[in-house]
Amino acid sequence: MAEEMPKNYDPAVNEPAILQKWLDGGYYKRREGVGDCTVTIPPPNVTGILHMGHATDDSIQDAIVRMARMRGRSTRWILGTDHAGIATQTKVDKKLKSEGVSRLEIGREKFLDACWDWTHEYGGTIVEQIKRMGCSVDFDGERFTMDDDYAEAVRKVFCDWYHDGLIYRGKASSTGAPTAPPPSPTTRRSTRTRRATFGTCVIP
Repeated sequence: MAEEMPKNYDPAVNEPAILQKWLDGGYYKRREGVGDCTVTIPPPNVTGILHMGHATDDSIQDAIVRMARMRGRSTRWILGTDHAGIATQTKVDKKLKSEGVSRLEIGREKFLDACWDWTHEYGGTIVEQIKRMGCSVDFDGERFTMDDDYAEAVRKVFCDWYHDGLIYRGKASSTGAPTAPPPSPTTRRSTRTRRATFGTCVIP
């Protein structure tokens, strides 16, 4: 007797198996082709969740990547996540406060350990959501902004820029979290406004 087709389509039942088939088949990995197409997802916060802006942006990128594959280009869509320093610090601060502990009391190293624990516990949700959207990302190549080699590369670039005179070290700190104190007792805050050039771009 033939199996009766369900009256309603249930994506929660059907789509995970389809996604796993695509991943197992390696369909999202780079293949040989004519020309190169590499797209990097603007890294979302590792402890965050997708919103409509993410979904719209990722859908547009997915269309571009799939079109490049169909045109025979060597294509790869790279996934990365951001450590979301301020957001993660705020969450960990609240957690420590609920335990009667302050990050200033436990010190830098233990606070970093607490941030890693938070990331491991709550991170990854947004990656699973990207998978459920059906985005054709090479998930095996996922990177994180706090990976050792990435952190080393960032330090090198900023040091090179500093020594080349492209950036400077100011005497005041800036912070995106009004409740966060300065990084050290000797660092002062400045509320002075000054005119400056944010950046320039030459378009041929």
